[in-house]
Amino acid sequence: MTSRIKSLAIILAIVVAAAVLAYSALSGIQIVGYRVIPIKEAIKLGLDLRGGISILLEAKPKAGEIITDEKMAGAERVIRGRVDQLGVSEPMIVRQGDRRILVELPGVKDVQRAQELIGKTASLQFISPQNEVILTGDNVVDAKAVYGEQNEPMVSLKLDSEGAKKFAEATETYLEQHIAIMLDEQIISAPIVKSVITNGEAVISNVPSIEYAAELAALIRAGALPVDLEQRQVLMVGPTLGADSIDKSLKAGIIGVVLVLLFMLLYYRIPGLIADFALLVYILLVLTIFAGLGATLTLPGIAGFILSIGMAVDANVLIFERFKEELRNGKSLRAATNAGFHRALTTIIDSNITTIIAAVVLLYFGTGPVKGFAVTLIIGIAASMFAAITVTRVLLLNLINTRLFTNKKLFGA
Repeated sequence: MTSRIKSLAIILAIVVAAAVLAYSALSGIQIVGYRVIPIKEAIKLGLDLRGGISILLEAKPKAGEIITDEKMAGAERVIRGRVDQLGVSEPMIVRQGDRRILVELPGVKDVQRAQELIGKTASLQFISPQNEVILTGDNVVDAKAVYGEQNEPMVSLKLDSEGAKKFAEATETYLEQHIAIMLDEQIISAPIVKSVITNGEAVISNVPSIEYAAELAALIRAGALPVDLEQRQVLMVGPTLGADSIDKSLKAGIIGVVLVLLFMLLYYRIPGLIADFALLVYILLVLTIFAGLGATLTLPGIAGFILSIGMAVDANVLIFERFKEELRNGKSLRAATNAGFHRALTTIIDSNITTIIAAVVLLYFGTGPVKGFAVTLIIGIAASMFAAITVTRVLLLNLINTRLFTNKKLFGA
């Protein structure tokens, strides 16, 4: 009797925990001053679902110029800074190949301003207290983060001959005054001139950390790079099209899940009912993980999620078919359950590992939406294995232990 009560308590605890998870995920919950926001607010929508603009940029070298990886990385950093000026939430800026950068800006309404801001050439200037241009980025040969004699972080600058001459005159004129360094009309540093610099080599001191110094040096180098970016492709997705994509995706997902739940219930009966519950737990778990990671949901991501639902059901099908075979061989419900899970485990792990390997390859070599699909698929597979192997088994064994149902036909035999 005690064992039966314990099993009922375990089942009840799992159901209550799932109900609390579902309520907090769908409606949000307030816990001691901390608010858990609903999943629909936590998961961000990508360009294809929310609408916005996608710009493909390609570097065009000048005569005799070689486009290096460092130059492209610098251009990417400058673009990221410009996108921040637009106030875009969750932009995607990725390299494509050796010379291309893809910029996706969900929710952008001022398309013309976005194109102008992203496409213009980086402008680095050294500005005097009288607001006059002393140097430009073309005069900067190199900038790097270094440690000083007292082990303090700083930025080391090296100028060309023309820049060295102009800087010597400026440092003599503006001794003990600020010289502002501006990138795209934004001040990124304003060091004080401590001495006259005639050799074209200067340092920016009083930086808070070596990481900050490295970032500042990277911005200065980026401003000095003569990389022309040409807009090769501009695509705009309207909010209406994005909303239509969401509606169709949700409708397809709901219909698919409902049909799967009905099939499992009708074909496998009580084990199917438990599998349905585990599948709902799996869906909530995956959505909660997405929300916790701050993931951006796209159409390929939804496809990966739905695919992982199918794989979660496939695992239960393998388990229950082995379970039914053991019942036909005369084993008890508990013995058949243990044997069914044991026999199906290797097959489930093998199939999921091969899929994860393929997803990892897509994640490593893919870009943009392909990576989103891969990440969604990997998370979904991991969660589906937990739901199928752990949740389903615990519930089925404890339900059998309660002896509320003893007729093997109710278990699909």
